[in-house]
Amino acid sequence: MMNAFSLKGHAALVTGSSQGIGLAIAHGLHEAGARVVAHGLQERPGELPDCVSYIPCDLCDVGAPEKLIEGALASEPSLDTLVCNAGSFFDVPFLEMTEALWDRTMQLNLRAMFFTAQAFARHLVREKRGGSIVITSSTNGFQAESDSVAYDVSKGGLVMLTRSLAVSLAPYGIRVNGIAPGLIKTPLNSVWMESRASDLLKHYEKKILLGQVGKAEDCAGAVTFLCSPAASYITGEIIVIDGGLTISQIGKL
Repeated sequence: MMNAFSLKGHAALVTGSSQGIGLAIAHGLHEAGARVVAHGLQERPGELPDCVSYIPCDLCDVGAPEKLIEGALASEPSLDTLVCNAGSFFDVPFLEMTEALWDRTMQLNLRAMFFTAQAFARHLVREKRGGSIVITSSTNGFQAESDSVAYDVSKGGLVMLTRSLAVSLAPYGIRVNGIAPGLIKTPLNSVWMESRASDLLKHYEKKILLGQVGKAEDCAGAVTFLCSPAASYITGEIIVIDGGLTISQIGKL
């Protein structure tokens, strides 16, 4: 049965994989045997294995999701796995939010996810092949956070996108699942974590049942599982990866 966890013979595209959670996921899928195409805004990161292809592009550009899928297929014609991970945080306090910041959040965190998944699914359907999609949402998709309205809304949208795509794509043999990371140390949030380690971080560590902030690598195992044959009867599910942050009402005093 252990072979059920292997991704040998599979090919995967991981969006937003030049750093943080996406980079850890790309490594995890590669270690499980998949051929991997990575993607990011920046030039190719040195941490990627040489055998991993890399495509730099801005998913907010017109037509970029479709072009990214085309590029990934050029590298891996048997592409059958997609991890929609690209996203970011642009919030300011609610009363200061602008249309530009709102639109930027929705365009990257929600719109780009939708059309990347659509372009990928269209290709699989044309070829009459099944496959797997994993969408990175967040615990913010279930619980609101101060000064995080646009981000929270976008991540809540991804929770429903995961479920809705699972319904739409099941007839074609395409599974769609998601992960919802909690507080994970990444380049996106490491600055405030390090600068406020004496107060806010200690507060969170008391709220997290496992007593510590997560690492990007903590997300890789769940995604690898969801993409593998071991999860072949799972679709429409979202795995929360938060060390128990959202389970306990009070946390440790």
